[in-house]
Amino acid sequence: MVREDLRNVAIIAHVDHGKTTLVDEMLKQGGVFRENQAVEDRVMDSGDLERERGITILAKNTSVWYHGVKINIVDTPGHADFGGEVERVLKMVNGVILLVDSFEGPMPQTRFVLEKALALGHRVIVVINKIDRPDARLKEVPDEVLELLLDLDASEEQLDSPVVFCSGRDGTASFDPNTPGTDLSPLFEKILDQIPAPEGDEDAPFQMLVSSIDYNSYVGRIAIGRIERGCLRQNQEVAVCDYHNLEHSARAKAANLFQFEGLNRVPVTEAKIGDIVCLSGIDDISIGNTICAVDSVEPLPFVKISEPTMEMTFSVNDSPFAGKEGKFVTSRHLRERLYRELLKDVSLRVEDTDTTESFRVCGRGEMHLSILIENMRREGYEFQVSTPKVLNKEIDGVLMEPIEELVIDVPEACVGAVMEKMGQRKAELQHMAPQGSRMRLEFTIPSRGLFGYRSVFMTDTKGEGILNSVFSGYQPLKGDIPRRSYGSLIAFEDGESVTYGLYNAQERGELFIGAGVPVYEGMVVGQSPKGEDIAVNVCKTKHLTNTRASGSDDALRLVPPKRMSLEMSIEFIGDDELLEITPQNIRIRKRILNNSLRLKAASKNK
Repeated sequence: MVREDLRNVAIIAHVDHGKTTLVDEMLKQGGVFRENQAVEDRVMDSGDLERERGITILAKNTSVWYHGVKINIVDTPGHADFGGEVERVLKMVNGVILLVDSFEGPMPQTRFVLEKALALGHRVIVVINKIDRPDARLKEVPDEVLELLLDLDASEEQLDSPVVFCSGRDGTASFDPNTPGTDLSPLFEKILDQIPAPEGDEDAPFQMLVSSIDYNSYVGRIAIGRIERGCLRQNQEVAVCDYHNLEHSARAKAANLFQFEGLNRVPVTEAKIGDIVCLSGIDDISIGNTICAVDSVEPLPFVKISEPTMEMTFSVNDSPFAGKEGKFVTSRHLRERLYRELLKDVSLRVEDTDTTESFRVCGRGEMHLSILIENMRREGYEFQVSTPKVLNKEIDGVLMEPIEELVIDVPEACVGAVMEKMGQRKAELQHMAPQGSRMRLEFTIPSRGLFGYRSVFMTDTKGEGILNSVFSGYQPLKGDIPRRSYGSLIAFEDGESVTYGLYNAQERGELFIGAGVPVYEGMVVGQSPKGEDIAVNVCKTKHLTNTRASGSDDALRLVPPKRMSLEMSIEFIGDDELLEITPQNIRIRKRILNNSLRLKAASKNK
């Protein structure tokens, strides 16, 4: 059976190349919204963090109708740290739309997601997006995409991929870069022509691979996947099995069945081959499981997700302010929340440690872990995290470390500063090419060489630089890379910061706090330009006398403090420091809070 009335397609691209904006226009022109309906931009980015940061974190499903054909669309993340999301949802579709920015061309994540799609044998439609950019390179970019396809050993069919020129913001598409279209009809037509229709045996026993998991406190876990063969009816009894654990099999009932219609999940009583469905009523379902008919238990192979490259230790908060701001503060709360995250995020690893108070959490990068931390603090969790560390591997008796492929786009005047910092961080220049008034530099760099570099990079390039990286493999250890060249300003005693104490402390370095902030001994309140830590008394008040002198009581002027975001704090902390996370505050602190004990420990280590 061939389902000519259905197409399943994923939109893949590098971060900021315009996937979600294009999906907005496809939904509008697919008749999902009323003509007079007010629709916010990037409607698929439904999470608070996604809207604030302007990035897609979770892959999401939607659908449109075109000439009687239902097109299921999966909007995927573009950031390298969420590559695990892309890898698993590609099993749900029959083809992909590869989106490429008309100026930037193929970037590291473009290569990563395209390689995964080609390996699954998917057909590709190349979309050159943002053709209305004044600096668009409409002749060069299609050739660069073709070179990438050749480089990734694409089949003849995949090399013959059609190219569509789009403006996602304007909602237009055409086959000629010089004549912009009027709507997205050329793109919809290519989806119908190029993407294969789902096919299979409708009368065979039911089988479906779970590619995604959603959670609802009312119905529990919701399995999302594409039906590979047969039909599924509501309340049908099914078996759940696992390809990697063939002995494990359990029976359950498909209590509720939904399909995607636009932005909504619509209840249905029956679904067949090729349909992407949501299924509730199975308690212990997880990503990679196969749901099949009870009389034919055959698990489907699940794509091996790339391993994590970085770890952090999450532990119970034990600072003097512990328990004052959070709703969930115990190790039981922390453990339950971290293991619950594993149900939705296949590229995350959580392990218990020697103590019941801390947990080892491994992820794909700093952003991957920082998004988890930010979500947890918004939910009311209070905890502390350690410095991020890379996960080295022993391969054939040689200790290897993860290596990133780094692409930097900067104004020509900033190239010298970038090259100097890259040399210190053991990076190797692979390619360098001018692009207008800017330069594109391509490096391979150890993952640990990127720790703390993003904020330095933005300073060196005056905020004009663009930096992107993607994991490329493992290489032998590159040698020592200095973790940081600065020290910390540490609060000397418990109390509340006052202007007089801050005024004296700001001469020692850059402060992170203003007046009236509660502090405790051992809390980091600023950055010292020297490579050593300095204890400062920000709670010190002016000694009162009954003598007044002309000019001595003038108002003290404080330099505005540097407000540290979560990512900046993660980059800042050293090996002997921790990050205290609460719903209201992010504080940097020393592991050993007492000043004298900390100095003794430091002298012993020397």
